[in-house]
Amino acid sequence: MTQPGDARTALAQAAARFGFSPTARLDAELLLAHAMGIERNALLLDPTRAVPEAFWPLVERRAREEPVAYIIGTRGFWTLDLMVGPGALVPRVDSETLIAAALAHFGGRQPATLLDLGTGPGTLLLALLDEWRGTRGLGVDRSAAALAYAVANAAACGLAERARFARGDWATALVGPFDCIVTNPPYIGTAEPLSPEVRDYEPGSALFAGSDGLDDYRLLAPELRRLLAPGGAAVVEIGHRQAAPVTALLEAQGLAVSLHHDLGGRPRALLAH
Repeated sequence: MTQPGDARTALAQAAARFGFSPTARLDAELLLAHAMGIERNALLLDPTRAVPEAFWPLVERRAREEPVAYIIGTRGFWTLDLMVGPGALVPRVDSETLIAAALAHFGGRQPATLLDLGTGPGTLLLALLDEWRGTRGLGVDRSAAALAYAVANAAACGLAERARFARGDWATALVGPFDCIVTNPPYIGTAEPLSPEVRDYEPGSALFAGSDGLDDYRLLAPELRRLLAPGGAAVVEIGHRQAAPVTALLEAQGLAVSLHHDLGGRPRALLAH
């Protein structure tokens, strides 16, 4: 019989505090597993475990809408568990659309060189390097905090020998060519509303791109054309209302563009070659 204070009761109490989150129960499970030092699956298999006191401060942090990834220090993305924290954009499942699009485009081929512009904690670069074992990659970001996570993630994932990182402003001073370029630039308009979870915690420099959210695409489009190797491809994340204007920017550079949708059916990535 379940006793008061066991994991099942604690999860229900915590989830009730997270009414702002569409994944309230999952959030609670991840926090409790972290507090217990076990995998979430182990918690679900035995929800009668005793609850450590360390769980409740985590609940308080989440109740203030701090991202779960920042609280537990990791976020799963594609096949990897990536370390993440303040100063680095939290990896999102929607961005896995870029990985799927790149893998589908190259098929059985492995690009020799990979560039990730705005790499953050190494999200796209490391996911693709884990798939393409013969590829070498470069991740560029202007944030020293984000790059520190990227370097640590490359080492933790066993990819440090094939991944290098540089601090820089997009493609400034970079010399190509690269066979594959991936990028998840800021694309939120400065007046667009955001949840406190994003607005108050994640770095604004990784979110906002001018009044229409297109400023960084305007900078990137000619650089993608310049840096792409013959036969190469670039995969660009977009906001779900930005397919038409970003396609126009890329086509103006002479690139052929195809649209890819995320698992929710929303426009999410453009592949240009």
